[in-house]
Amino acid sequence: MNTFKLTVASPDGNKFCGDVVKLDVRGTEGELAIMAGHIPFTTSIVNSPCTVWIDENTKRTATTDGGLLTVGADNVTLLSGSFRFDD
Repeated sequence: MNTFKLTVASPDGNKFCGDVVKLDVRGTEGELAIMAGHIPFTTSIVNSPCTVWIDENTKRTATTDGGLLTVGADNVTLLSGSFRFDD
């Protein structure tokens, strides 16, 4: 699978920065699954669990308190007031 660069940042600093195959998160309009090559857009996200897929078989779950998701041509940035990995 193709990868893209994901950066997750909060006021405490970067929580994650690396290549991933998919990001599952809840936006204000519903569930989102971001993969490499996704059309660029920006949206608000809500307080919810999210999943960062490092590869096809490895995932890390986290909780965010909402924020802003920006999808670019080859990178994705999630800005959140609070972001915690469950592991």
